[in-house]
Amino acid sequence: MPFSDLKTEYGTPMVVASALYRGGIKQRDLPLDEASLDRLDAGDFVWIGLHEPSEEVLAHVQQRFGLHPLAVEDANRTHQRPKVDIYGDALFMVLRTAQIKDNAIVFGETHIFAGCGYVIAVRHGPSISYGEVRTRCERETQMFARGAGYVLYAVMDFVADNFFPVIDTIAEEVAEIESHVLAKTFTSDEVNRLYQLRRELLGFRRSVSPMLEVCARLERYSLPVIDAEMRPYYHDVYDHVLQVNESIDNLREALASAFDAAMMLSAASQNDVTKKLAGWAAILAVPTAIAGIYGMNFKNMPELETEYGYYAVLCVIVAVCGYLYYRFRKADWL
Repeated sequence: MPFSDLKTEYGTPMVVASALYRGGIKQRDLPLDEASLDRLDAGDFVWIGLHEPSEEVLAHVQQRFGLHPLAVEDANRTHQRPKVDIYGDALFMVLRTAQIKDNAIVFGETHIFAGCGYVIAVRHGPSISYGEVRTRCERETQMFARGAGYVLYAVMDFVADNFFPVIDTIAEEVAEIESHVLAKTFTSDEVNRLYQLRRELLGFRRSVSPMLEVCARLERYSLPVIDAEMRPYYHDVYDHVLQVNESIDNLREALASAFDAAMMLSAASQNDVTKKLAGWAAILAVPTAIAGIYGMNFKNMPELETEYGYYAVLCVIVAVCGYLYYRFRKADWL
């Protein structure tokens, strides 16, 4: 079966795109069966995009482009930490992607093999297609002519830019949660959501923070396929990732503050309820105590024979209870 006909378990093609370029200009679509480093002429460049490829497809690519076995082994596994490894005159890079899906942050991975004359991008999980990146690169032929170094930058920049919609969505939700806290309409469901957001942001930070190391390494050190003129572009990606990382920290602090404020408001509300209950209990204790005294079955109780004793007791109860009510109201207990 041709590689172009292979499908993932979700029914999507394993080979998303494969094309041959020369001087930054697309020459033709290149079937994976024909792609090989040995068949490239001077100045040719191959860009292959794969989505959750099988071991058979990766083994074919490894054989045709001389990929390092350790890099291929990593590309076969997910849950990798963002990193950049050097194998001779080639690079292997791992990036983590993030997007909002079903009101939650979902993460994907992109593994990139880059060498002289080729870039092979392998996507795993729910990640956004790089078709937009390819279109932009094909439009900017002068920069695209630089080859793998520019493609790496374009992919990293695209990944970093797609972090911002995630940040904006969560920031809106955090602002809504904070407004509910201040309005004292914070519900138990929102407490659960707040805890979930903090966990998601922690996972988000674990995906973003290592990219700072990757960008710094690409910017500062002489690495294969990356010429010196491309280093400022990686610094630009570094700035974007740093901004996202700081935004994540700020959102986590805002959620922590919202949670603390909600707990303090809840404690204050409980304290108000406790004071009201204590005030009414003190008021009700007066008639209860007096009625309890005169409810005893003793014969020698002189007040029982008083003609206006009943009315006098009622007046005492009302007077004492009224005074207590006045004092509690003044103390803001009722």
